[in-house]
Amino acid sequence: MNKKERVSEVIRYFETVVPIAETELVYKSPYQLLVAVILSAQCTDKRVNIITPPFFDFFPDADSLSKATEEQVFGLIKSCSYPNNKAKNLVGMARVLISEFNGIVPSDIDELQKMPGVGRKTANVIASVVFNLPAMAVDTHVFRVSNRIGLTTNSRTPLESEKQLVKCIPADKISIAHHWLILHGRYVCMARKPKCAECGLTELCKYFQKQAEVNPI
Repeated sequence: MNKKERVSEVIRYFETVVPIAETELVYKSPYQLLVAVILSAQCTDKRVNIITPPFFDFFPDADSLSKATEEQVFGLIKSCSYPNNKAKNLVGMARVLISEFNGIVPSDIDELQKMPGVGRKTANVIASVVFNLPAMAVDTHVFRVSNRIGLTTNSRTPLESEKQLVKCIPADKISIAHHWLILHGRYVCMARKPKCAECGLTELCKYFQKQAEVNPI
């Protein structure tokens, strides 16, 4: 099976099993999603969704957040990972969003990355989820799952994975494919103990095939 065939079959599987796949972060505006994605770095979506409601009560928009102190933000996000750094980035992000973009979250990936705390992965999430652009955000789940299945080959960095995935996945499927791979990595193809016995992709998965060769039944 070549890569094109593998990609086609993987998409067909997910379209059947997970026809609707969306971010698990709760948000009501592009600003709220931007905050939530910044908070989600090395932190679970469940934890972020606990933090954000009171956060948005205090800072409902970029203007209010731009006037906050890092100490105020820290007090609201201290239960997430790296709260000191994220507090600094959130305030910085809001100030740049106001000063350079009039409080309107841009759709351009390069423009998004001008804001503190917004790397390529975060920028791709915003471009994909908010603006439905064919941008592939590669987090640890996407990186792991795409390599294991064989959607990417010898990929050593998230950027290499992103380039390969965007090249092989049809443009109109990239946004939802991002969520398929994340959810599959979060609930089935975990890092340490993948649930291969529960996975419907084993016939397509290079990782499973290698494991079967090493440990035949």
